[in-house]
Amino acid sequence: LVVSEMCIRDSSEVAAIYPITPSSPMAESADEWATQGRVNMWGQKLRIAEMQSEGGAAGAVHGSLSAGALTTTYTASQGLLLMIPNMYKISGELLPMVMHVSARALAAHSLNIFGDHADVMACRQTGFAMISSCSVQEVMDLALVAHLATLRARVPFISFFDGFRTSHEVSKIDVISYEEMKAIVDKKGLEKDIADFRARALNPEHPIQKGTAQNGDTYFQNRETANSYYEATPAIVQKMMDLVSSKCGRKYHLFDYVGAPDAEEVIVAMGSACETIEESINKLNAMGKKYGLVKVRLYRPFVADAFVAALPKSAKKIAVLDRTKEPGSLGEPLYLDVCSALLEKGVTKAKVVGGRYGLGSKEFTPSMVLAVYKNLEKKDPK
Repeated sequence: LVVSEMCIRDSSEVAAIYPITPSSPMAESADEWATQGRVNMWGQKLRIAEMQSEGGAAGAVHGSLSAGALTTTYTASQGLLLMIPNMYKISGELLPMVMHVSARALAAHSLNIFGDHADVMACRQTGFAMISSCSVQEVMDLALVAHLATLRARVPFISFFDGFRTSHEVSKIDVISYEEMKAIVDKKGLEKDIADFRARALNPEHPIQKGTAQNGDTYFQNRETANSYYEATPAIVQKMMDLVSSKCGRKYHLFDYVGAPDAEEVIVAMGSACETIEESINKLNAMGKKYGLVKVRLYRPFVADAFVAALPKSAKKIAVLDRTKEPGSLGEPLYLDVCSALLEKGVTKAKVVGGRYGLGSKEFTPSMVLAVYKNLEKKDPK
């Protein structure tokens, strides 16, 4: 059972919602807890505003953030796409927030309400940082990382995980207590970050100028001023991962490698597939194989240095698995990012191939993992 709504409620004051499958349990739980009078870690009841559309929810989030309230929402699929215009504004104005997305297929040739990464991949250009969780436990841990990091970085975050496959999974987890969350905020200067955020809020007592309309003489320069914030974001995320790890004992990095330290065949993936791949690797390596997996945690900003550092130097063939389809592209999004990162860092000896899996929650099994590695072992992999 996904418990990221605990992090949402405990570190937020307002939630503007328009529930859409499979994100509905998060909205429903937050609404139910607020009705019961449960409070967040500051002793406040989460204020729920259910709008008439996903676009309205995103607009309400933007307005609430502009007023200085810590705000969140949760969505998926077409609902997420309707939020994109407001997402550009939220990131452009450097408003800290976390949007929780149970990633889901988009309606193309037909409707499919189940999970893949088509919706979140349509948002990678909006300016939102994107952090991926592989399991129910990671949803708890990394949702907290995102909420902490956005306050320090001022860059908004999408915390995403596989719709239905993870969002509706029943699983026992180690819950991070409200007291531990509050201790992190109190001890690491995050209260100052919150105060700075509130100080930037629209207020007639201390007016500021924002929004505006700009022509070509200034728009370009002002657009580029955000660069320093995005350059600083990965280090902030890693710091918050370390803080959360110090409380829960589970280690997280921007990219996590599992498998043989001298693996020659390596898969790069993100989401629930990493759980299947890791279990398969454990069995296959115990039988004498030398396979590896790089789990992508922070997908945006994509940090080439951190990715190359996570990749074993022995890697000769890399399979990048995407859970989305972009017709007409040279490759799917994660594949293109990996190719660019390797080229920029001068890693040209490894052969990289891309592949799709699991569209619309098509089952991804250990036998498919083995097929990927067997393909990599060929002289000319598909």
